[in-house]
Amino acid sequence: MATTTAKKTGHRQGFRTNEYVVYPSHGVGQIVAIEEREVAGHKLELIVVTFQKDKMTLRVPVAKVASVGMRKLADETTVAKALDTVRGRARVKRTMWSRRAQEYEAKINSGDLIAIAEVVRDLFRADSQPEQSYSERQLYEAALDRMAREIAVVEQISETEAVRRIEGQLAKSPRRGARTAEAGAEAEGDAESETDLDEEPSEQEEAA
Repeated sequence: MATTTAKKTGHRQGFRTNEYVVYPSHGVGQIVAIEEREVAGHKLELIVVTFQKDKMTLRVPVAKVASVGMRKLADETTVAKALDTVRGRARVKRTMWSRRAQEYEAKINSGDLIAIAEVVRDLFRADSQPEQSYSERQLYEAALDRMAREIAVVEQISETEAVRRIEGQLAKSPRRGARTAEAGAEAEGDAESETDLDEEPSEQEEAA
């Protein structure tokens, strides 16, 4: 039957109207309303979240907030840890790109700021390094965008300023592409191990 809005409320499950939140598969959004609706005789409470940049609105049932992983914004300590993470040495598994791409995508869609920072760190390429493949670039930009959006809201700065902050940390990371004898020996001994190498595919390798 028809769905009608019974009333609007100010807060539910610790979430308030006008508050910014993170929805794992879409990133940062803003709660514009918390509604009580009646559907076929049953009451349903919904948190209405808009994602302005994506021009999208989601209605999340209050009962499913925990299961979908919607959360409050990261605190300043977590933001600082995420920025420290991107400054670290890239950790790239010597596995097929398709498998790594799935892992990177899962991290981006986890909504976890530290996991997203790890993707930014591992897929970053300095000007002196080989160019990224198209799929690498897409994943890197998606992770950078998610990270920048959250930092921008937490620190009340523009997304452009947030990107600059992240890129400033990336510039301080150890030089990429250097293969030490020790790392080389570890890689030879364990094809699944994590190394400090940048073993991303070229377009030809990716297509193969």
